[in-house]
Amino acid sequence: MSERLVVIGSQWGDEGKGKITDYFACRADMVVRYQGGNNAGHTVVFGGHKYSLQSIPSGIFNPATVNVMGNGMVVNPVSVIAELEKLHRQGVTDYQLRISDRAAMVMPWHSVLDGAYECRKGEALIGTTKKGIGPAYSDKYSRIGLRMGDLLEPDYFALRLRAALDVKNQELRMLGLDEFSFDDVYASYMEIARQIGHMICDTSDLINEACNTPGKKILFEGAQGMMLCIDHGTYPYVTSSTPSAASVPVGAGIAPKWVENVVGVAKSYCTRVGEGPFPTEIFGDTANEIRERGHEYGTVTGRPRRIGWLDAVVARYTGRLAGIDYWALMLFDVLSGLDTVKICTAYELDGTQVATPPSTISRLSRCKPVYIEMPGWKEDITGARSLADLPKAAVDYIRKIEELTGIPVGIVSVGPDRTQTILLNEKLRNF
Repeated sequence: MSERLVVIGSQWGDEGKGKITDYFACRADMVVRYQGGNNAGHTVVFGGHKYSLQSIPSGIFNPATVNVMGNGMVVNPVSVIAELEKLHRQGVTDYQLRISDRAAMVMPWHSVLDGAYECRKGEALIGTTKKGIGPAYSDKYSRIGLRMGDLLEPDYFALRLRAALDVKNQELRMLGLDEFSFDDVYASYMEIARQIGHMICDTSDLINEACNTPGKKILFEGAQGMMLCIDHGTYPYVTSSTPSAASVPVGAGIAPKWVENVVGVAKSYCTRVGEGPFPTEIFGDTANEIRERGHEYGTVTGRPRRIGWLDAVVARYTGRLAGIDYWALMLFDVLSGLDTVKICTAYELDGTQVATPPSTISRLSRCKPVYIEMPGWKEDITGARSLADLPKAAVDYIRKIEELTGIPVGIVSVGPDRTQTILLNEKLRNF
């Protein structure tokens, strides 16, 4: 029987999933991205070098690892080629990458429409990355989208492209935007097929074969975070897919029985990029200090992230929805130097305490955090490699998170490098 591990974001994205997936990808036979697109930003640091990924799985740095972009993703092939070219310039040339033939394709009009619709929302804008992810998912479910496998059949691709342009050019005209030429798009995407067509295949078959192979280690990698889930997040300020571990079977093309060992990645505080309610958001000197020490700027957009205290209400909620078995507590070293640290234990909504996030942003926006305050620590913990190396106040903070969420902390990150990682769980240590 194979070993499977799922790594998901448990907050509003940007939790540090790139480091955790990279950490386990070193030992994995296969790394699978099962949702999202190139609106994700994963930063990986090792050997003194920093690498930024958007849509390519984090196992790309290990030549022995098969990296899979699953059918649940929306794939921008232009972005994939640009990412690969950047990796080549950084010396990463030996890798295995497979792209699902059933993955929806982000086409050039999607980013144009994404930006146009976002601009028209005025004060109600979502804060999208304008990468075309939402429009690509919309076309997928409207059944007018194109898929990666279409590129392998030029005549069929032409048929699908004409049908899509009949609809999308009409939409662009209504918005006063330039239309796309069939000949230009067809020619450019046939060139794309020439470059990466050999990577496109039935990835579900590959993943299922690995699941059925004894000893194989498979890592499933999510993008964004659970509070950006289209179903369970702060709707409408959400992404266009479901980052939960519950999405792995559909997005990877496997049976639910193969999903186990879910690691919920959480910052030791909270951040959010873009618009939407953020109950524990803080401002002023403490927020600025955390932002600068944690380099809290979007990997994809460069936008400064909003800063907040750790939210146990959100942690319990996402832990329940995604079946989280262990926390990976990230950027723990960023909190060093603070006199006190806070954790939100409940919300106060219109005079009543609530233990879970309300479904509407109108109610969530009225929620006031109920905090506990704990002593901070001044020590530099970036060299810690075990729990015994941490100051008592830091250990107390970890134990309080476990107590408030009912989920053990399995990993503590005390710096960006692979080596700056404390593993507290034997099962995770042996993956």
